Amino acid sequence: MNPAQLKKITVKASRVTRKLRRRFDLAQSAMPLGGSKLRVGGASREAIALSLLTWFEVIGYTVLLEPDIALGKHQIGRSSYSDVVLYQRLHDALQKINPKKPDEAITAAIHQVTSTESSNLLENNRRFHTFLTNGVEVEYLYKEKIVHDKVWLIDTSNLLNNDWLAIHPLTVVEGSHVHCPDVVVFINGLPLAVIVSIQPSDEQATFKEGYQRIQTYIEQIPKLFSYNTFLVIPYGNRARVGTLTSDWQEFLPWRTIDGEDFPAKGATELEILIQGIFDKRRFLEQVLHLIVFEENGSSIRKKLLRRPFCTTQYPKKSSRQGW
Repeated sequence: MNPAQLKKITVKASRVTRKLRRRFDLAQSAMPLGGSKLRVGGASREAIALSLLTWFEVIGYTVLLEPDIALGKHQIGRSSYSDVVLYQRLHDALQKINPKKPDEAITAAIHQVTSTESSNLLENNRRFHTFLTNGVEVEYLYKEKIVHDKVWLIDTSNLLNNDWLAIHPLTVVEGSHVHCPDVVVFINGLPLAVIVSIQPSDEQATFKEGYQRIQTYIEQIPKLFSYNTFLVIPYGNRARVGTLTSDWQEFLPWRTIDGEDFPAKGATELEILIQGIFDKRRFLEQVLHLIVFEENGSSIRKKLLRRPFCTTQYPKKSSRQGW
């Protein structure tokens, strides 16, 4: 990314941050007593969330705060806290992506995507990833004939046909468990990424805390992760990315934004990761080409294939500490 582009983006980010801070304050003050709080964990957690949401808005995502949704200011097509798929947004997006398909095909595809065939989370996740990359084979009755067709969940040729949304935080209820991941990223109403931020402290303990929180979420609200592509752990201005089967050592930073072999000057790890992975074009490339599942006996490993320029270590400076 050349200096002119970087300066332009930095100026835009500054404006977005000011707007978001006002929205944080308004949403917080408008919540009734006992309502959901944005400032969980204190000022540091709020600062991380603000930075995350700023960069998502800079790269063109719609950013919503859950208190605004709870107050009815935004409709997201979620009927209860147990819903992890935004059905109306999914339906609307699939109609736009598949304009020649009848509603019977769209409905059949949604039914397949949101139904589980296994009690094994990774099996469900692999099945969904196949739908995401290869489309959904559907069979439906249309004009008294059985029709075999395919419905696509994402549009790789026209990014504007996809619905890009980040929500902070997202309350999820499953059974007796209630959790609020800091940011959930939805593409076409499907929760493809979960971001769990932690308050900076001792760096080893902090990272393990974030990793352990993710494992608790996976265990207690697994339906959110049937659709998951990426898991992200930010703290302060640093960030790591992994998958459902990544051990804590396998959560790694993203080194560049747009493929240059050096980090953008002055950019933080968090900025680089959000822009480098969640840029709309690059995000779809990652999903389609850089996610693989490996079987070893009865176990499944989900891996993010990393291009060399994304993981090459750059010389450490005093402001950049290793993990």
